[in-house]
Amino acid sequence: MDNFALAKLLFPDVTASPEDMEAKYPQRDLPEGAFVTRIGPSPTGFVHLGNLYNAIIAERIAHQSGGVFYLRIEDTDNKREVEGAVETLINAMEYFGVHFDEGATAEGDKGAYGPYRQRQRAGIYHVFAKKLVEQGKAYPCFLTEEEIQTIRDEQMANKEDPGIYGKYAEKSRSLTLDDIKANIDAGKPWVLRYKGEMNNERIVVEDAVRGKIEMPRNFADFVLLKSDGIPTYHFAHVVDDHLMRSTHVIRGEEWISSLPMHIELFKQLGWKQPIYCHTATLMKIDVSEEDPEKQIKRKLSKRKDPELALAYYQQEGISNDVVWEFLLTLLNSNYEEWRAANPDASYMDFPYSIEKMSISGALVDMDKLRDIAKDTIARMDAETVYSNWLAWCEEYNKDFAELLKKYRDRTIAALNVGKNGKKPRKDIETWKQACDFMSFYYDETFKGEDDMAEQADEESRKAFFAKYLAGYDHSDDSSAWFDKVKAITEELGFAVKPKDYKKEPEKFKGSIVHITNMLRIALTGRANAPDIHEVSHVLGEDIVRSRLSKWA
Repeated sequence: MDNFALAKLLFPDVTASPEDMEAKYPQRDLPEGAFVTRIGPSPTGFVHLGNLYNAIIAERIAHQSGGVFYLRIEDTDNKREVEGAVETLINAMEYFGVHFDEGATAEGDKGAYGPYRQRQRAGIYHVFAKKLVEQGKAYPCFLTEEEIQTIRDEQMANKEDPGIYGKYAEKSRSLTLDDIKANIDAGKPWVLRYKGEMNNERIVVEDAVRGKIEMPRNFADFVLLKSDGIPTYHFAHVVDDHLMRSTHVIRGEEWISSLPMHIELFKQLGWKQPIYCHTATLMKIDVSEEDPEKQIKRKLSKRKDPELALAYYQQEGISNDVVWEFLLTLLNSNYEEWRAANPDASYMDFPYSIEKMSISGALVDMDKLRDIAKDTIARMDAETVYSNWLAWCEEYNKDFAELLKKYRDRTIAALNVGKNGKKPRKDIETWKQACDFMSFYYDETFKGEDDMAEQADEESRKAFFAKYLAGYDHSDDSSAWFDKVKAITEELGFAVKPKDYKKEPEKFKGSIVHITNMLRIALTGRANAPDIHEVSHVLGEDIVRSRLSKWA
């Protein structure tokens, strides 16, 4: 076979050489030790937590080293592509604070190493596909779907590895140049296959997360270019990571089985392979379907688990800072220790390290995320909480956004309630939940939730509110205010000290706890609410008197 004649037949329009591509995409001028990383999602419309998980790793190691982090859209499978998916992905990454130095953007490409969408790079792949044909390392395959299915059936019956290799590749490998030309002239579709070698060799790869991985060498004649001329992931990512000068490839452990193909291509093309980092699968604890009393650890499922989708976190109003903090606890075993020692530092100051990543499944515990959310938002100042909350409401709850803008000063004051003590309150965990929790600060959304009757009989209730309003002075400090509450409590026959009521309940109508609960329910609609004195001063005297007078 004249391989150069075959290459010319298959790629008659390819005039550029591999050297031309190397010159067009030169080595990056970066400091010693700088990393170049990327994420390469497919535009399927489903942006999941794993995308963000790997994006954070790639972003951290690139930016901490003074390197480059870019976005590449791997859209070689047009059957799975969803319209608008690229914009959805870009918007999600922007929402979660993942910033790219170059790559695909909503407006187009940004950077000197593009195009950053693989379907726009077909001509580049063809240059290197042609080179592999010239080297005798690739050939056209005209097998039909029916023929390939027959091969699959035979392999399954014989319990053999699936794929085109050995005797199953003989028909395509034995075609002469004239046979190939005749097939092409007849309009028969073909794919370009890599010519694998049947042997018992093994490869060893040093994975940055998992250490040494040893596997059988690739022996299959896997597809490089599909019948439409677009490459498979296996070929495209190798060419792209070389020309875009990626130093590290961050991807899920499901790609480990494909590693021999990728190592083979880097070797045959004469390129230095990047450092592979195969990350742990996202897992959760669930109840076994077989035994409801038994808990199991399983992979997060798109069908079963809404928390896998990044859209879930956006719609629920889970702060991007919270998601970062949570994922960093999964990504590095020492993050929580660092956070405890640096409570006021930005998570961006954390010295992230690939070496401290776990290779076992990363457990997505939503209870833990909620705890982290409360801690994270409690650390924010009121202005930051307000702006982040408002931004979410502008997108997902426009009516509440109008309230926040109308009552900005009141809202800021409300967000400061309980913040200055030794143990700051941790009332807010999501922006969606904040709309409910903070609703009592606005007459437009105020609603009674707890039953006042559980605190005292109607006569005592009316008597208390009448006396409270008669002596109410909005300028009283906390101490003076509470002295008045205690005096009314005692006057009405309630125990000022809860322990006295607990010890001898028959002597009292209730305790001061019931009295203050009545105040909370009247002012906030709930028995469990922040400090009444602070809340009163946020609401203002007019609202306080208006709400309490309804019970007097």
